[in-house]
Amino acid sequence: MDWVTGPIPGGKENLNSCLVIADRYSKSVRCLPFNKEDTGMATALKLWNNIISTCGVPKIIISDRDPKFTSEIWTNLYEILVQLAYNTSQHSTTGKSPSLVEKGWNPLLPMDHLKKNLLAIYPTAKDFHDMWKKACETAAKCTAEAENTTNRGGINHT
Repeated sequence: MDWVTGPIPGGKENLNSCLVIADRYSKSVRCLPFNKEDTGMATALKLWNNIISTCGVPKIIISDRDPKFTSEIWTNLYEILVQLAYNTSQHSTTGKSPSLVEKGWNPLLPMDHLKKNLLAIYPTAKDFHDMWKKACETAAKCTAEAENTTNRGGINHT
């Protein structure tokens, strides 16, 4: 990650700097526009909304040790992560998270993006129970039919 500043023409929102983020794994580059005067909290929120919520928390971050990286941004980002982890847990009496009670929705975590795709692949416990129950009923039905067929033929196995 590195900041690009200098004579960047500002648009309607006066965004005059850019945070360049390169992913070594996918070889993709993302550029997030910023204002030079943005606070650490604004930068952390933009990183969360545009990078971490879609790609996950990076294992390794390589930066030029800019004071923006070493101080306020990461402190604020960790506060967001801790607050988010705390606010997504459900209360035992209401069965709802504080975010759901306050805002009416739960924040979407990076794992939630993955869960949407996995639901169709892996059966739930109820699906497994239904499959097992059907298999047991089929086995009982086949056993009963075999007993009836054996008894009709007059074969006595005693």
